[in-house]
Amino acid sequence: MEESIFGLSPRIFTGKKAHPDAWFTVVPLGGFGQIGMNCMVWSTPGAKVIIDCGLMFPSDYHLGVDVIIPRFDYILENKDDIRGIILTHGHEDHIGALPWLMPLLSVPIYASPFTLKLVEHKLRERGLLDRAQLITVNAESPLTLGDMTFHFFPVCHSIIDGFALGVESPAGRIVHTADFKIDPDPLEGPGTNLNSFRAFAGKEGARLLLSDSTNIEHEGCSLSEREVLANLRELFSKAQGRVIVTLFSSHIQRIQEVFDCADESGRSVIVGGRSLVNNITMAQELGRLRPPKRLHMDADGIPPLADDKVALLVTGSQGEPLSALSRIATGGHRNLSIHDGDVVIMSSRLIPGNTAAVNTLVNNLFRLGAEVYYDQEHPVHASGHAQQKELTDMIRAVRPRCFVPVHGEYRHLVKHARLANKCGVAELDSAVIENGQPFTITPTGITLEERIPAESIMVDGKGVGDVGQVLLRERHILGGEGMVVVVLVLDAESRSILYGPEIFSKGFIFEGQYDHVLEEAKELVLRELEQRGADSPDKLKDGIRLTLRRFFRRILERDPVVLPIVTLV
Repeated sequence: MEESIFGLSPRIFTGKKAHPDAWFTVVPLGGFGQIGMNCMVWSTPGAKVIIDCGLMFPSDYHLGVDVIIPRFDYILENKDDIRGIILTHGHEDHIGALPWLMPLLSVPIYASPFTLKLVEHKLRERGLLDRAQLITVNAESPLTLGDMTFHFFPVCHSIIDGFALGVESPAGRIVHTADFKIDPDPLEGPGTNLNSFRAFAGKEGARLLLSDSTNIEHEGCSLSEREVLANLRELFSKAQGRVIVTLFSSHIQRIQEVFDCADESGRSVIVGGRSLVNNITMAQELGRLRPPKRLHMDADGIPPLADDKVALLVTGSQGEPLSALSRIATGGHRNLSIHDGDVVIMSSRLIPGNTAAVNTLVNNLFRLGAEVYYDQEHPVHASGHAQQKELTDMIRAVRPRCFVPVHGEYRHLVKHARLANKCGVAELDSAVIENGQPFTITPTGITLEERIPAESIMVDGKGVGDVGQVLLRERHILGGEGMVVVVLVLDAESRSILYGPEIFSKGFIFEGQYDHVLEEAKELVLRELEQRGADSPDKLKDGIRLTLRRFFRRILERDPVVLPIVTLV
């Protein structure tokens, strides 16, 4: 018997009746209990559909890891039933894992025009474009896949062409907000129209609401984009020298604001950074950007310009070492450098894990004579995620009978579920779900299914999944304690020493200062050889490793990685 998600008998809903065998299952593979790596599979009796396929960027703990992606085992086990992939918008945490999934699965990808442009570029770079059929969707035309009909609701977010999803399913109407905010007076586009959600939910409300939890800890409403534009305009007008703006390269609306401010202040715009150039080009092709009068998409060959006639738009908002702004700040850029009196505007939020890199970048910019404005002190960035008041308005518009918070760390999900309870959702009908815990909506309630493996997969260079917790732990030991290499060459028959023992220290001790410690370590290796000389090389290496680790812990209170290399010739 299936266990109730609340530990009690499921609530029986009244109102619009569904078929007694109808059900709607959500399989969360990412984004439940974390910010990033958003991916889930929606299932009904007639179809399975993947919703988003994102990655997560590594934290300081993930030494050497490039990106983190969802585990695709469940998708591959059910790939014959997958009708397609629906993408809510084009941020990396919603589309970034596609290059690892598409070699294993060939299904249509449905998304808005700009989102598909980003996906097309990403797949073309990996030689995977022929694996996917890219199909544009819009707010005017529902999409039917099996027994699910999808409606696309435009939402305000920090990227253009974002959609929330309304799904007519056998179990009732499902609403997934995806990433959103509510801006009552958006600069461009329809914004987030709550009346559309009310109309879809109908008189009785939706069966289930899945809602963005990122900013649940922030009271009130998010800053409007018009306020950001006003602050940018003021900084541009006051700047005596160059204005340098760094932001997320996918924030097309913010890029337009920079273009407009540059035109108003009589400045030429110079773009630095490949991702910015690519995204600006794609947005222009779709007619979603109005270029300024003077736009240079390449820092090479720029005519001489007075500082008060220049605006630089560059990558590097997260302190990435190879980004344009970081190279400018360290003197490593071929064409650009910091001038005394430059105004640098960091118009983006700080992604967790990048604090040290951004602080170093800001310090270097100040050191070179620039004035730096960033979100912590100056409102030059607005979040794309709803805060408490907006989240409340969404819940009241949809009036869900079941509520499951998504897109947040565990504490965010808990607090969002409590907010839903205050808005009238029964406590028994709101649930905090984590990755790998499928749940099903039926006409009689909501139940847990059997858990599935959903551990994230770490990508390190060309290695996918070959970095695990053991290897990460070794990297942390190497970073914190260093390594000692012992080299010993023995005669295969007599086991007499032909070379060594030689001991090399890397990141462990300063050899000139601690030569006596390494000499004692050699004596211990010789003693171990005397005792275990007849053993196999593997047993000898184990003995050397254990003996030296105990020795270093006792003498220096350090525990390096000890790597014995024993060769028989």
